[in-house]
Amino acid sequence: MKPAEEIAAFKALQARLLPIWAEVHEQPREPHSCLIIPSLSFDQEELSKVAGVPFYEERLMFMLMRLRRPGARVMYVTSQPVEEDVVDYYLQMLVGVPPMHAKRRLTMLCVQDASPRALSEKILERPRVIDRIRHWIGDPNRAYMTCFTTSPLERSLAVQFGIPLNGADPDLLDLGSKSGSREAFRKAGIELPAGTENLQTVAEAVGALDALKTEKPALRRAVVKLNAGFSGEGNALFRYPDPMPQGRELRHAAIRGAFDTLKFTAPDHSKEGFFEKFEEMGGVVEEFLEADEVHSPSVQLRITPAGELRIISTHDQVLGGDSGQAYLGCRFPARLEYRAMITERAHFVGEVLRERGVTGRFAIDFLVYRDRGSEWHCAAIEINLRMGGTTFPYMALDFLTGGSINGVGDYRSRSGIVKYYFATDALVSPAYRGLLPQDFLEIVIHHGLHWSPLTETGVLFHMIGALSQYGKLGVICIGNTAAEADALYQQTRDVLDMETDAARTDRGQLLSMFDDFPHLMD
Repeated sequence: MKPAEEIAAFKALQARLLPIWAEVHEQPREPHSCLIIPSLSFDQEELSKVAGVPFYEERLMFMLMRLRRPGARVMYVTSQPVEEDVVDYYLQMLVGVPPMHAKRRLTMLCVQDASPRALSEKILERPRVIDRIRHWIGDPNRAYMTCFTTSPLERSLAVQFGIPLNGADPDLLDLGSKSGSREAFRKAGIELPAGTENLQTVAEAVGALDALKTEKPALRRAVVKLNAGFSGEGNALFRYPDPMPQGRELRHAAIRGAFDTLKFTAPDHSKEGFFEKFEEMGGVVEEFLEADEVHSPSVQLRITPAGELRIISTHDQVLGGDSGQAYLGCRFPARLEYRAMITERAHFVGEVLRERGVTGRFAIDFLVYRDRGSEWHCAAIEINLRMGGTTFPYMALDFLTGGSINGVGDYRSRSGIVKYYFATDALVSPAYRGLLPQDFLEIVIHHGLHWSPLTETGVLFHMIGALSQYGKLGVICIGNTAAEADALYQQTRDVLDMETDAARTDRGQLLSMFDDFPHLMD
């Protein structure tokens, strides 16, 4: 099929999404099929810099809770097999549905391909897998596809299967790039860091850094970002030479020389490799905002197939790494003192995206900052036009407790209790390597580290498959207070350290959220 024909076919399929989506929500007992493709369809070279990334396909396993709808059939596709014990772990959390009943309506399909490529690409090159999935779908008028992100690869899959994609049209992906985000923020009329977007060459980046310093002479640092960076891994922190020489040519030469001291979010980035990617995908330069107190909250939104814009949640993100810009985790909800500020601005951006025809889940990252004794200021940083690290923790909370967000952004469960959580993909220690899923789940059961429907508190785990090879695990700690959520995380670490004798390993290698980021305990 020619590209133009495929795009036309895709748009025709998308027109069917609204009636399918409406029927599923209005009549959950009616038969319908949901195909979940957790493909990370990004630049694979950049993605490979994230430790344990082959197991990030497991982050959407909480979506198996869709099986609580009696009429739902779910197929979950992965590159590598998911242990049956891990699947059972998620199914036992279903409320009101016997796990065996849910399991009969679930199909786990693995393409048996561990190569470092996007899962969607692997599926497309396997005609028999496509035929098998198409046969499983059955009636395409009662089925839809959900993906972690959308790209031309997912568009091709939707056309091959003959079902709509519950997500943003790939033609709109530029809105989620670093450059596209800045343009959307300007159109929404909200604050953003000073800088320049749509840069394509190293020379343009040098010129933009020079212009930024001229505009703000007191500026000490700036950020150079790849347009399609993932989880902060495409960012580099730049420090201006001090003093800056006079004259344009000398300034530009000094800036180029300062590239040798760039701090990269991805530890294995080099100056040469970074700027090779910069010239390949383009990027932005913007000021590095500094103040006595700085936080990085985000707002998660959704535009339904009916065109309704919804504010879903707010989070305070935990950032770290050498550049201080790698995503490590999040706390829910964001601080009350600036929650309304970021929510209002996110709504303005959401209206811009809705006008452009965006559907699906997305998030907007902000920086809020203030000096002592002053008011909070806010700057929009980027749009993640896809699911992200804050998507599935909130989704898990919502599925498990059946509550809702109130007017001030607090989440109350069905029983009326306000909920809090701390979530991370990066609980990691060399001592955890070698733990098989069965070993880990035995530890969880023995120490009572699990979700309790009675108290509506506890710990949820994801990326369990990454433990054996990478010593890395994802956790969501849900409490009735922020302090309880923090304590659950600390308890989880302590138990794993004890069970793996991590105290005898180099604890300097252990990523400790509370040791490295003490402000989380404020």
